[in-house]
Amino acid sequence: MPESGGRDLLHEWQAAMQSVVSSAASAAGRSALPKQLVAPMQRQLELVQEIFEREQRLQRELLARTFAPFDAVFDLLEQSAAALRSQATALNESARALEQAAGMMEVQAELFERMIQTLREPGEIAKAAAGVKRRPRKT
Repeated sequence: MPESGGRDLLHEWQAAMQSVVSSAASAAGRSALPKQLVAPMQRQLELVQEIFEREQRLQRELLARTFAPFDAVFDLLEQSAAALRSQATALNESARALEQAAGMMEVQAELFERMIQTLREPGEIAKAAAGVKRRPRKT
């Protein structure tokens, strides 16, 4: 059922009121007066009820539209927080991987130093036996 505009409701209400007045005027002295007054008054009550329902619907729609930007901002903030949490998790995992890589490089450096020392030792022994002075080591 299409909604009639506010002016249509006003015209219907005015027509109902004129009907009440004309019924009261024409029915003066007749016993059917209450019945003639009840129908227009019932219609008036329906119109007023419809006005209240429209007003409530309009207020709900207005509030929904008013708060829609706030809801959108909070939704974006929630999404941003989730993205930040994901970034923090990724950075933690990266830090652990870098720490493991650094540990492996330290082990490799130690092995390399021991290998050099082991490879140098026979030459140092031969130099010492021949009486050649040892070359100072660089640290």
